[in-house]
Amino acid sequence: MIILHCMKENSWKKVKEKQSFGLDSIEAEGFIHCSSIGYFWRVAPNFKHIEEDLVLLCIETDKLQSKIRWEDGDNCGRYYPHIYGQINIDSVVHVLPFLKDINGDFIKNEELQKYKDE
Repeated sequence: MIILHCMKENSWKKVKEKQSFGLDSIEAEGFIHCSSIGYFWRVAPNFKHIEEDLVLLCIETDKLQSKIRWEDGDNCGRYYPHIYGQINIDSVVHVLPFLKDINGDFIKNEELQKYKDE
């Protein structure tokens, strides 16, 4: 299964040659926030006002070495994947640009079109 993690493109460039990354998020939040592809449109507005270029990391859960818990942290009835440990680079199978329209709203990447929004 593929899950998504959004991050600044410059941050990705700094970590992509390492074996793993995410310690800052773990220290701040206790885990690394991710989303299913189907739910990503729901969290995309959180990134609307970020001026820097963003990327979507497509993470293959079967390749991830850290534990994933699907949690409903705000009791909305939807469960999101939280990674409790660093993300090993070899679990990142694709890196896509975070596309926005002129209003800053998320545009679903062509590569993700086959996945239904939930």
